Amino acid sequence: MTAPLSGAPLAGLVVLDMTHVLAGPFCATILSDLGARVIKVERPVTGDDTRAFPPFVQGESAYFAALNAGKQSIALDLRAGGDRAIFDRLLARADVLLENYRPGVMERLGYGYEVLHARHPRLIYGAVSGFGHTGPDSQKPAYDMVVQARGGVMSITGEEGGPPVRVGASIGDIVAGMYLAQGVLAALFARERTGEGAKVDIGMLDAQIAIQEHSLALTTATGHAPGPTGARHPTITPFSTFRAADGFFVIAAGNDALFAKLCEALALPLADDARFATNAARCENVHLLKRLIEAVTLGQTADHWVAVLEAAGVPTGRVQDMAQALRDPQVLARNMVLPVTPRAGGPAFSAAGNPIKMTGLPEPAARAAAPLLDGDRAAILAWLDAAGR
Repeated sequence: MTAPLSGAPLAGLVVLDMTHVLAGPFCATILSDLGARVIKVERPVTGDDTRAFPPFVQGESAYFAALNAGKQSIALDLRAGGDRAIFDRLLARADVLLENYRPGVMERLGYGYEVLHARHPRLIYGAVSGFGHTGPDSQKPAYDMVVQARGGVMSITGEEGGPPVRVGASIGDIVAGMYLAQGVLAALFARERTGEGAKVDIGMLDAQIAIQEHSLALTTATGHAPGPTGARHPTITPFSTFRAADGFFVIAAGNDALFAKLCEALALPLADDARFATNAARCENVHLLKRLIEAVTLGQTADHWVAVLEAAGVPTGRVQDMAQALRDPQVLARNMVLPVTPRAGGPAFSAAGNPIKMTGLPEPAARAAAPLLDGDRAAILAWLDAAGR
């Protein structure tokens, strides 16, 4: 049985996680990192879909391990009487239920929010789906790419003049999982005052709209939807990737003072040039400015320019692949790459650390192993039996 994080903010809370793949499990991982005990309720035989996702080590999915380390698993068929009885006992002990079925599935199983709220008024019911539980498309299926496409994200991602591009990270799922965690935490806080649970309904499409601050502002203010601008910020210049002798690095000069520091560091007499004196002017002359900057930066390595610009106080960084990012001293110093402790004879994996750093929240040196399908049934049933005595 996974040991709880003693003293963590959510220590003692029990989360029943009926979700699969990414958005829901990502939320459950956040709650687990904050100290909650997470019990995955999985389908018998196959379990979470990601158990079958490559890459594999000794027959086990590294993808599943990274998302589900430290959780417990019990396999239940909610159409079978005996398993329903176990699930009912779990509900009686749970603080939070997470599900990511299509709207209506839980109702057909007899476990919709209204039924559960009547039986367990303190239970927090967290649901994440492609389009939420209301609206004309609530019954449509969705994956990450679908909501990135419909939510406008793909229309602004990629190079100017190129085809729409999906963001490399699954932000359709991940952002929805983050919003679900925020909603659950808010509902738990409200429960302290009211004694009542609540339903949290997150639509992945909603979440994509919510994260597009500049695109929404540009469209509503001008009446014209922006297109892709590559790595360049559409309303701040210079704020993009630049070529060095051996690769790419970024410059993020977000105001006039930083632009002046950049010009001084690169020995470019442009800070008082009318074409570049203000951010608006720099945006109008963005392509010319990039050529002038790269005429200098192509002469030295990316590491050279990062060192020069950091010394000048200009926000910068080398464009790193994931292997480089995982070796980054700052990433390692913040405990953001953790080994997943293998079971006896099981494979070793790595997972991200907890990005939420706060007093009273322990920083583990490793994550507990991800559960085998139904691997914690005996421990969970023993816990239920002990609670019933």
